Amino acid sequence: MEEHVSDRPEWTTQPDLASRLFGGTVMWASDELFAEKENLVNPWRPAHRAETFGPKGQVYDGWETRRHREPGDDHALVRLGLGGVVSGVVVDTAFFKGNYPPFVSVAATSVPGYPSAAELQDADWDVLVDHEPAVGDSENYYKVTSPRRYTHVRLTQHPDGGVARLRVHGSPVPDPSLLDPRSLDLAALENGAVVTGCSDMFYSSPNNMLSPGLAAHQAEGWETARRRDDGNDWATVRLAGAGLVRFVELDTSNLKGNAPGWAAVSGRVDEGEWVELLPRTRLQPDTRHRFALADDGPEVTEVRLDIYPDGGLARLRLFGELSKRGREAVTARFAETSD
Repeated sequence: MEEHVSDRPEWTTQPDLASRLFGGTVMWASDELFAEKENLVNPWRPAHRAETFGPKGQVYDGWETRRHREPGDDHALVRLGLGGVVSGVVVDTAFFKGNYPPFVSVAATSVPGYPSAAELQDADWDVLVDHEPAVGDSENYYKVTSPRRYTHVRLTQHPDGGVARLRVHGSPVPDPSLLDPRSLDLAALENGAVVTGCSDMFYSSPNNMLSPGLAAHQAEGWETARRRDDGNDWATVRLAGAGLVRFVELDTSNLKGNAPGWAAVSGRVDEGEWVELLPRTRLQPDTRHRFALADDGPEVTEVRLDIYPDGGLARLRLFGELSKRGREAVTARFAETSD
């Protein structure tokens, strides 16, 4: 999957909170006669093969409802894999040319625990995208300005049709009551970490390195283009909160001919000077490497991963603990976005 497209809104570089990669799921849909609702949150780009017909018609990599003969709209309810603040929504109608919805709406709500689809019907929903026009066979971008944290979204087609993917880009905001500040992955998206910059994301986003679980294949990690100069590739990550890193895990699983030869990790507090955490260290292909750091390491809020000279990394894990400052920041962020 190539990520070097430059004409997308900047907010699309943020994690897709609804992605199946992070545990997102389509809980319910009003109709899915032609194509399954679950396709909406697939992490890969939609695909299509013409003239592949099943018992219900052309097979589509998306969600498609029957044609309405009575007034009404179609809805799909999605539980986000990562609760967070939404920056923008992409309604991708790829390959739906004569059967896409002319207008769409997106609403969102925040509900603790694990409510059923039926229980969510009575929740308080905020409208993020209000009956906006959509174009067929296109990525339709809708910027969102709400400062609230959400856990569920509802996509509405006006009145019916097909949508290939629903992307809900934003910043993860974890519930501090579900975190152990004494022992956690400070670089995990689900704990509130996020990539702040990188040298290259030609093949895939560095946010993939911060995903939960193991990478199933090399496209589920971060991979750069081949360098033809004397430099090296890098990525910076704002941690879940200020904290102490005890262990570094650099996972090159599935990367056999394109793993970096070496890597180094440094950290800093806010905009201060970078301090070495892990010196330049040799890596092996297709291997989970784990390194213990000194017990008296510095408090850091951001880390920089340098890979030499280029290549890919499946996962970056930074196990440690939140400092007092870090715990306070995580709690304040949750409170600010939950009002």
